[in-house]
Amino acid sequence: MKTQSWQEMCPQGRPFIKMQGLHNHFVIVDARAIPYHPTVAQTVQICDVKTGVGGDQLLVIEQPTEQGKAAGAVAFMRIINVDGADAEACGNASRCIAWLLMEETGSDALSFETVAGVLACKRTGELEVSVEMGLISMKGADIPLAAGADAMNLMLESGPLKNPIALNIGNPHAICFVDDLDTVDMLKWAPAMQCDPVFPEKANVGAVQMLSPEHLRLSVYERPGILTTACGSGACVSVAAARAKGLTDARKVQVDMPAGSVVIEILEDNSAIMTGPVSWCYQGYLPKFS
Repeated sequence: MKTQSWQEMCPQGRPFIKMQGLHNHFVIVDARAIPYHPTVAQTVQICDVKTGVGGDQLLVIEQPTEQGKAAGAVAFMRIINVDGADAEACGNASRCIAWLLMEETGSDALSFETVAGVLACKRTGELEVSVEMGLISMKGADIPLAAGADAMNLMLESGPLKNPIALNIGNPHAICFVDDLDTVDMLKWAPAMQCDPVFPEKANVGAVQMLSPEHLRLSVYERPGILTTACGSGACVSVAAARAKGLTDARKVQVDMPAGSVVIEILEDNSAIMTGPVSWCYQGYLPKFS
């Protein structure tokens, strides 16, 4: 029987980097030189911690579109959920990609493109990044909502989750305010609200507890059905929802999530800036199939 070294048994495939932002972890592939189009089955395998690298999303860095280049974007970030479906936005992923691109270019500020638009980013610390997340909308067509639904007055109820406010910051969110977040079983109550027909593209469901006008707690049940430890886009819309509901008039608010905190600033035009940490996990090679 022919013997093989470990190196021979582990031929190099496509390189990847794994990063996390507040435990929201990502498998990142650079496809700017060699295109990368994983199948749904391959994405599921890669993101499954038991069969692959493990990640909440697969991120693919591509060349920016012509429109993105004109707006100053140095790259395009494609976001693929664990079920193989593309996602529009992810704040924690945006910070990680911004940090990688700034390390690559030696810059402390740059912009990159997503489906939701071009995001301007800057380095604010050794492993801390600020991202301009874009405009927050409460228009039914933007979220989107079923015809006739009012984003401020959705008469939905699932256990302690009641009367959510619907918002969009590149992806749809339903934000509910609760008295005590520790008493809310999101895994039990959030799925029904996420899949309600009022949300034709489903929604990320957030539960918010106000601690003070400048400080809130957040838990998010994300599409396609994950109770996440942190959600950057959810943090942005939770502050906007609190302002819309009259619970705060502060423009800069600390948002605590199970894995840590970010600071959200809401600007005059109702756009959001998110500042938070990033962390490098490791790098390696995906199987040859990819």
